[in-house]
Amino acid sequence: MNPEQLLYSQTHEWVYVETDPSGAKIAVVGITAYALEVLTELVYLELPEVGRLVEAGKPFGEVESVKAVSDLYSPVDGQVVASNQSLCAHLDQLAQDPYGDGWLVKIRLADDSRLANLMNYEAYQRQCQKES
Repeated sequence: MNPEQLLYSQTHEWVYVETDPSGAKIAVVGITAYALEVLTELVYLELPEVGRLVEAGKPFGEVESVKAVSDLYSPVDGQVVASNQSLCAHLDQLAQDPYGDGWLVKIRLADDSRLANLMNYEAYQRQCQKES
């Protein structure tokens, strides 16, 4: 996925919205390259099981690096319909392709109004520059 076409949370998760065959909106969620750079070498990843309900702004998993343990926050409300559990055993895949094969979860949106709280690419880049 092209990072310029994604939406971003202040906690460095990205969102891509797609529509499934039934017409439901699905948020594909991952962690940004900037966040992975800050975390450095990853040692552990915990993702939710399919079926779990998640709430915007609340943790759905965690990522641990040699530097720190960080919560992963859901940018939207909904139900997890897919969880990329293979990443847990292949953390290098997350770092190599954070906007493609490194997606974390897919969430069926309960309400797409939370998408309005997310940043576009330009706003996210400004946030990263302020944090650097």
